[in-house]
Amino acid sequence: MQRFAFGLARFMAVLGGIVLTALILLTCVSVLGRSINTILHFDWLTAASAGATKLLLDTGVGPVPGDFELVEAGVAFAIAAFLPLCQITGGHATVDIFTAYLPERANRFLVALWEVVFALVLILLTWRIYEGMVSKLRYGETTMLLQFPIWWAYAGCFLGTAAAALVSVYVACVRVAELLTGRVILRAEGAGH
Repeated sequence: MQRFAFGLARFMAVLGGIVLTALILLTCVSVLGRSINTILHFDWLTAASAGATKLLLDTGVGPVPGDFELVEAGVAFAIAAFLPLCQITGGHATVDIFTAYLPERANRFLVALWEVVFALVLILLTWRIYEGMVSKLRYGETTMLLQFPIWWAYAGCFLGTAAAALVSVYVACVRVAELLTGRVILRAEGAGH
């Protein structure tokens, strides 16, 4: 099961990374296009070479239409896609000012408790995103500029949170088993602060 959970978490993180990289490139192209469009509208440039600037402007140089809609949907997916890897590696930030002085058994109990709570929250979040997706699909809502169905963004988030919920349930089960046996089954890399 551990191999499956790590594989799923890594796959989702790679997918999220690909989407995030595409969004970065999209944003760069859009900003560059907007800048070139602005420069081509400078009065002195238009006066100096009206034919060339008109020719370039007629090609459609400018910002990518609906770029913010794509970035909004893509970033939501990327965040959800990174959750499984963060969960299985223990990458969530923790503050252990008070727990650092507790016995190891008490810390294991707290870790197990919070992993179970986090798994339940992710299951709830996944369910609500699914319900939102079904609602957007039913009513046929689309984005303002690109007119792509909003449920697509929900479907991406659902995919990420469903994977995160699966991984989180696995991690919660492992932490409870560690509490009961006293063994370390899954070493957390952690991001403690």
